[in-house]
Amino acid sequence: MFDYLILGGGSAGCVLAARLSENANHTVCLVEAGRDLTYASMPADIRSRYPGRAYLDTRNIWRRLQARMSAPAARRRYEQARLLGGGSAINALMANRGAPADYDEWAELGASGWDWAHCLPYFRALETDCDFTGPLHGTNGPLRVRRATADRLSPFVHGVVAALARRGYPLRDDQNGPWEDGVFAGVIAVSETGERIPTSICYLDAAARARPNLTVHTDALVERVRFDGRRATGAEIRLADGTLMAQRARHVIVCAGAIHSPALLMRSGIGPADDLARLGIEVIAARAGVGGNLMEHPSIAVSAFLPRTMRTPFPDEHHEQAIVRYSSGLPGTPAGDMHGAILSRSGWHSVGYRLGTMFFWVNKSYSRGRVTLASARADDEPTVDFSMLSDPRDLERLKGAMRFGAATLADALLAARLGPRFATSYSPRVAALARPSGWNAVQRGALSALLDIAGPLRATLIEQVITQGIALDALLADDAALTAFVKQSVGGTWHPVGTCRMGAADDPLAVTGPDGAVHGVEALYVCDASLMPSIPCANTNVPTIMIAERIADMLRAVR
Repeated sequence: MFDYLILGGGSAGCVLAARLSENANHTVCLVEAGRDLTYASMPADIRSRYPGRAYLDTRNIWRRLQARMSAPAARRRYEQARLLGGGSAINALMANRGAPADYDEWAELGASGWDWAHCLPYFRALETDCDFTGPLHGTNGPLRVRRATADRLSPFVHGVVAALARRGYPLRDDQNGPWEDGVFAGVIAVSETGERIPTSICYLDAAARARPNLTVHTDALVERVRFDGRRATGAEIRLADGTLMAQRARHVIVCAGAIHSPALLMRSGIGPADDLARLGIEVIAARAGVGGNLMEHPSIAVSAFLPRTMRTPFPDEHHEQAIVRYSSGLPGTPAGDMHGAILSRSGWHSVGYRLGTMFFWVNKSYSRGRVTLASARADDEPTVDFSMLSDPRDLERLKGAMRFGAATLADALLAARLGPRFATSYSPRVAALARPSGWNAVQRGALSALLDIAGPLRATLIEQVITQGIALDALLADDAALTAFVKQSVGGTWHPVGTCRMGAADDPLAVTGPDGAVHGVEALYVCDASLMPSIPCANTNVPTIMIAERIADMLRAVR
């Protein structure tokens, strides 16, 4: 019998395990479906400050998970971490927080106490900011954050930053400072030696793992939460050798992420009653909101071929070196509702090294999707439909992002130093070509060589081989064609949130209270990005860590 049973060892689960086990009188068990990840066992692809390969290794992800991005598109692989440390072990290292208004909105949507004034102290507590001090920044937290320095920025990034300045977007100091439009050096989380620091390492460090009151099970799949009546009493867990273990606990905390947390709740009898009944699952608590409210940041990109003089001289440097935050001005949207990442390279491989990209996403999206169960079996991945661009505001802003990126790269001083511009996205074809294999290496090598020697035929080569007949200028001149391209090509940013959202008990679509306690049952909690009532204008890893820090404090007060 443990005091706390944490189901999921991602960014949030590792934080909870570390914080709750600080009290030697409390016993904590952390269960993770994927493999362990320690400082000693961290492979080079994860350790690297350039994160372009970690998420391609199928040992690090849920291999059969797929998602539909938008209505016309087919389902595609959707990379979600399956190893200790979760997304913090394979993500882009970005450590931004979003707008203060994001958190005030959470409180307005029923998550009382989650406004900016209450969240800021936890953002400060989780970080050690190497560049700034003051009321917005932390100085003694587990996560070490810093910004790219000017001498490490690629010529392409410097050129785009200058072009944006000429368009009225000045370079500003601090992405985590006052919320305003402009260009910022990207803030990233890295160790003193410049390596990735997943929460399985910076929170569950050697001292934490040595605590006798902390038990960590990896390669262990949670089948379902167990109940005595309406009280959660533990979980059924399948170990790597196939053995089923019934683990008991006084408090059960689901931390499996915005895709798998609602799936686990539904397998356990908490969710839309009719859907559960159709699958033969006994209904413990009918909560229609479980799996709903699914949000992501819809993305699209504009790229350019980089002549040798514009390529980064630091191939192992972090690639998302600067960002532009701007306001669409669309009615009903907040300031800073658009985000453009300025990438020194567009992939880990030789083709990506020759391409610079402005990768855009809708910072404050409004479209909602849903996660549903395909079956009652834990081995079967849930059905994920993001319904991106179902809200017309998201579609119009992503089309506007294409125009914004094309106009920036067409800046006269910048364009003179670049090759052809073209529209891009993280399509299944691009993803397939990026996967490490001998045949892919041959294809990439041949294409890279052709791009270098093509000269005046380079634009034609790009159009025929890379974009498969889609010309950027033609898209921009034809609104119907641009609309069709964006709908077909929209991707995500691996930022799913919202599927177990916080809210008042009398809100039929709320899943938990502001303390993460699941409505309608006892001793069961959720703690991860699924709690977010709306999506923040940020990469979601640091907001998720902040949530875990706050929920840990709340759980410590529970008797």
